[in-house]
Amino acid sequence: MLYAALHAVVPPVARTIWRPRVTGLDNIPAEGGVLIASNHLSFADSLVIPIVAPRKVAFLAKSDYFTGTGVKGALSKAWFEGLGMLPVDRDDAQAALSSLDTALEVLGKGEAFGIYPEGTRSRDGRLYRGRTGVAHLALTAGVPVVPVGLTGTADLQPVGSRIPRLAKVSVAFGEPLDFSGRFDGVAPGKARRVATDEIMSAIAALSGQELAGQYNDRPAAH
Repeated sequence: MLYAALHAVVPPVARTIWRPRVTGLDNIPAEGGVLIASNHLSFADSLVIPIVAPRKVAFLAKSDYFTGTGVKGALSKAWFEGLGMLPVDRDDAQAALSSLDTALEVLGKGEAFGIYPEGTRSRDGRLYRGRTGVAHLALTAGVPVVPVGLTGTADLQPVGSRIPRLAKVSVAFGEPLDFSGRFDGVAPGKARRVATDEIMSAIAALSGQELAGQYNDRPAAH
């Protein structure tokens, strides 16, 4: 109910203000479970994709956004829930496993789930190596993967910025990647690695980013 209400207002207003360039919307299946796998440049990525996508896309968000107190806390929770966000405790050692379970639950209901295979935002604009959780989800749930290439979102909301700015943003949705039956008889670990590398290659072709050739680790907490 809240999602429908917010989605009827926020996307049209946001598209009017930022006028993002969007291509490949027809590549998103109209129904059924699907993974939306994107590069990750900004906190705003998880807002931009749901705003331009023709169907609800669930993303994970820090549990802190859902647990605040008072009026501000209630508004924050309502905002993120209304955008289809799902809470995850990043300080929990089991968070990674829990997030995979959450994703499988969403996909099992025939819904769309958004994921960043790099794991965390790129701070230098390069595209980092994908972690194999995205392939695990695709192969386990038996759903297609739609690669996404974002450009300009780092300018829309730079790291450390709380308020989005005006910036030229492009969102390119690529053709779905279907791994059904592709890896019969292949060792699971190898299957996940090969599938993940294919997904990242598709994202790179859409985003035009330089390849970092390594994993992107989260900055150390201070």
